[in-house]
Amino acid sequence: MADDDRVFKALADPTRRFLLDVLFARDGQTLTELEQQLEMSRFGVMKHLKVLEEADLVVSHKDGREKFHHLNAVPIQLLHDRWIGKYTERHVRALVDLKYALEAPRDDD
Repeated sequence: MADDDRVFKALADPTRRFLLDVLFARDGQTLTELEQQLEMSRFGVMKHLKVLEEADLVVSHKDGREKFHHLNAVPIQLLHDRWIGKYTERHVRALVDLKYALEAPRDDD
């Protein structure tokens, strides 16, 4: 599966998006900390984290007996650059052109 497909698949689920938001708010949380913020089993949270790790959106490391999960926003930025940015550029350019047109001195002033 292509990297973009993994990221889109991971982002398609609201629980996984919630986990990313939680890690964005406070990075480096354990499974227990993440589990406490969701109404699902530990195994369910682990399955979601696995999908996020496969998409490279979450990176984990062990420190002693604890495993910490960290947000990796790079794949989201790459999606933005590849898919979102190019589609919004035309609209932004039109708004900038409109701004200049409205601010330009008029001949009837």
